[in-house]
Amino acid sequence: MAMLLRKLRDSASSLKQRSTTSSSSSRSHPSPPLPLPLGSFDSLPTELLLKIIRLLDPKQVAKLCIVCKSWRSLVSDNQLWAYFLQTYQPLHFDSILFSEINLTSGYPLPIFVNQTPRVSFKQVYGQRERVPPAVIIDGGSGYCKFGWNKDERPLGRTATFLEFGNVETPIYTRLRHFFGTVYGRMKVKPSCQPVVVSLPLCHYDDTNSAKASRHQLKEAICSALFDMNVPSVCALNQATLALFAANQTSGIVVNIGFQVTSVVPILNGKVMRKIGVEVVGLGALKLTGFLREQMQQSNIYFESLYTVRTLKEKLCYVAYDYEAELLKDTHASFEAVEGKFTLSKERFQTGEILFQPRLAGMRAMSLHHAIALCMDHCHSADLAGGSDWFKTVVLSGGSACLPGLAERLEKELHSLRPPYMSNGIRVIPPPHGADTAWFGAKLIGSLSTFPAPWCTTKKQFRQNKLNRIW
Repeated sequence: MAMLLRKLRDSASSLKQRSTTSSSSSRSHPSPPLPLPLGSFDSLPTELLLKIIRLLDPKQVAKLCIVCKSWRSLVSDNQLWAYFLQTYQPLHFDSILFSEINLTSGYPLPIFVNQTPRVSFKQVYGQRERVPPAVIIDGGSGYCKFGWNKDERPLGRTATFLEFGNVETPIYTRLRHFFGTVYGRMKVKPSCQPVVVSLPLCHYDDTNSAKASRHQLKEAICSALFDMNVPSVCALNQATLALFAANQTSGIVVNIGFQVTSVVPILNGKVMRKIGVEVVGLGALKLTGFLREQMQQSNIYFESLYTVRTLKEKLCYVAYDYEAELLKDTHASFEAVEGKFTLSKERFQTGEILFQPRLAGMRAMSLHHAIALCMDHCHSADLAGGSDWFKTVVLSGGSACLPGLAERLEKELHSLRPPYMSNGIRVIPPPHGADTAWFGAKLIGSLSTFPAPWCTTKKQFRQNKLNRIW
């Protein structure tokens, strides 16, 4: 590496000297400009030279631009900087490409009819390197995840803001306590960096009262953060961020939350409340509770509900064919803190209540029927996004990570809907597991144009300019 750098340095100095000589002679004998050569590297094929350059640090490669036009042209190769983005950025390249094409201008999102624009990866790399550190907070409905936009995963977890205080505690007070706890655990001053906040979708309706409630919640979030001297705030709902994390701008997000499951149609980044958000009164808490009941019936004893949740995450799955699964030997064991536990039919019966709520004694709509109903509403609305935008279903939430859930849902949806609607339906498992919404917020906080297009400053907030999607 040192020898390579010396070669590049010697090449640069010789080229500068040659350039000076030629410029002085050109004053007396002007001649057509010739492309400056690459010095000692002239004899190497371009493809091989680019492979050598990949061994350098991107900052060192950027300095080669000042050597001469030939070097500048060579190191401006788009594929070279695509490689650097894949190697040195903490995001998958597909996510970088998706976000830089679709999210850099903020909301409303751009709509590309014929072809997507060409991206200069060199420019993107330089701009992303200058993006300030940002705090990423996924409020969650069960627990909160927090961390930095430069990190690959959340730094830590804490209780959601709903658990701070009680029912009578004002929401502003809860939020101040909640955000204070997060910043305290991150050991950082709120005034030093912007923040991206993800919160569960709430007040689902399109009524005036629901709109007012959503506005009040966002005002409370911004007030709490700006009173802590946060420079700028971006607050978005989990469903939209989960869709972004799956590299999609339109589709149906199925978020299995702590208490309920929401089926959210989103077109070009906007929640289509006029179409209708379906809510199923069955969430992660009910799944864990049902597994606890099944274990008690099988005389499997435990001390903590945390153990039951761990067994759900480690052993449970969704059967592709429930009746056929009942005939199989499905015993499996897991060594938990309390000891070794062995489950059998409980492993797939837990997730089955999403499709057959009556197994848990519930009178609720099954998950696949709720999604099919949402698809019917999207199809009937006949919106400008085309006839297939709602056929992409993205799963989100910790319990949505149950193995086999996406495949079972896809099967059930194909059987429920006629061919003209079922053709093209695909169900995407949580792209980043239980941290999918946090990762979507991280996409926003890592954009080359962040924070300007997505964030609200304190001055804008005082002028009542809360014009971001919610």
